[in-house]
Amino acid sequence: MESQDTILVTGGAGYIGSHTVRQLLKRNEKMVVLDNLSYGHEEAVPVGAVTFVRGELADSSTLESIFTQHRIDAVLHFAASTYVGESVSDPLKYYRNNIAAPLTVLETMQRHQCKRFIFSSTCATYGDPQKIPMAEDHPQQPVNPYGASKWMLERVLKDCDRAWGLKSVFLRYFNASGCDPNGEIGEDHDPETHLIPRVLMAIAGEIPAITVFGTDYPTPDGTCIRDYIHVNDLASAHALALEHLRKGGESTAVNLGTGRGFSVTEIIKTAEDITGKRVPVEYGPRRPGDPSELICDPRKAKEVLGWEAVHKDPRSHIEGAWKWLTGPKRGRYSR
Repeated sequence: MESQDTILVTGGAGYIGSHTVRQLLKRNEKMVVLDNLSYGHEEAVPVGAVTFVRGELADSSTLESIFTQHRIDAVLHFAASTYVGESVSDPLKYYRNNIAAPLTVLETMQRHQCKRFIFSSTCATYGDPQKIPMAEDHPQQPVNPYGASKWMLERVLKDCDRAWGLKSVFLRYFNASGCDPNGEIGEDHDPETHLIPRVLMAIAGEIPAITVFGTDYPTPDGTCIRDYIHVNDLASAHALALEHLRKGGESTAVNLGTGRGFSVTEIIKTAEDITGKRVPVEYGPRRPGDPSELICDPRKAKEVLGWEAVHKDPRSHIEGAWKWLTGPKRGRYSR
C-alpha cells in the first residue's frame, strides 16, 4: 500500500467530477479516479497527474484492489445517473446506479476503516418548494426517482454514521452550469438537457432551436427561475467539505447555490448579448413537475464550510461555456 493519503473520486471523468479533480490537484492531493465512462470522458482526466481506473462502482474486486493498493483517506462520490425524465421512465436503473452500487463502495470503506465521504447530492431531494429560498431544513419530499434515489443514499449515510462512524457531507446542488475558464474541459452530456449549453448549441446550429417550456408562470417574465451555480464553485465546495471532515467535523448537509435566481428568458437574452447572435426559440407547454422558482439559501455553506459562490452572475457561466463550445477542441471530447 502507498504511504500517502489518497482520495478516491468516483465519477471523476464526468462534468463536475473532472472540474473538482483539477481543483484538488492544485491543493497537491493524490487521487484515484474510478469511472465506467458511461457518462464521463477519459479525456477530461489529467493523465499522469492522477491514477485512472475504468471500472464499475458495484465491482467489489475493483474497489478492493484500489483500497489495497492505495491508502484511501476519503471518497468523493459523483458517479450517478442524473436525468430526471429518464428516472421516471426507468426507475430501476436509478435505484440500481444511485443506491445499490454505492453500497459496494461503503462496504469496502467499512472494511478498510475509511470514514470520510463527500456526496454529490441535489436540491431535488426537497421536491416542490414550500418556501423560497430553500434552506437545509426544508422538508425532503422528492417527486421523482432521481431525487428519491439521492435522498435514500443520504439516509444510508446517516445510518452508517450511527453504526460505524462514517462522516459525510451532503452537498445539495442547485443548477450546475459553466465551464473552466481555460477551455480545456467543459460540459458535454449525451443527451444534453441543461439550459445554458442547449441555448448555446442552438446559437451554434448544433440543434434547431431551444424550447421554452411554459411562459405563464407567476414570475416577472412568465418563465421559470433557477439558481445557477458555477461548476468551479461546486468544485471548491468539495475541497472545503473534505477539509471540514479532516478537521474532525461532523456529518452535515449543505446547500450549494448563489441565493439569486434568473429566468429562462434572462438566460437567453444574456447568451444573445455575449455571442451577438440570436437564439432560435420555440415555445411549448409547461413540463409536469417544473416549479416556477428554485432558489438556494446558501448561508449554512458559509457558516460551516467557509464557502461562498464567486460566480454569482450567469454571464460568466455563459461566457465560459461559449468558449468551451467554440474553442480549439470545438467543445467536444473525442468519442
